[in-house]
Amino acid sequence: MFDFEKLDVYKKAKSFHRDCKALFTSHSFDRYVVDQLGRASFSVPLNIAEGSGKFSKPDRRSYFTTARASVFECVAVLDILCDEGRLSKEELSELMRSADELSRILYAMIKNLEGR
Repeated sequence: MFDFEKLDVYKKAKSFHRDCKALFTSHSFDRYVVDQLGRASFSVPLNIAEGSGKFSKPDRRSYFTTARASVFECVAVLDILCDEGRLSKEELSELMRSADELSRILYAMIKNLEGR
């Protein structure tokens, strides 16, 4: 087992990606929405994994920052889908809770890697 696979944030990121993908099977979204949300949600665990393999703090911080930015991208897509009536408030709320938790964990990880 790789070290990143033991991280709670990685496990939560994988779960968030699965939840985003589950929307595709239960809703009919435009291809560009599926592509954008799919790529952004997939980027979160991938950047956590890749960042965990870096040796320097600035390199790890950069990947964790990218992972957090991808969470924000997902939130924007989901928010727009809800505004358009293509996603229920309940579905949005559940995914937002997961996104918020991921964002907070990644923020703490990023702050812990700041050079002083």
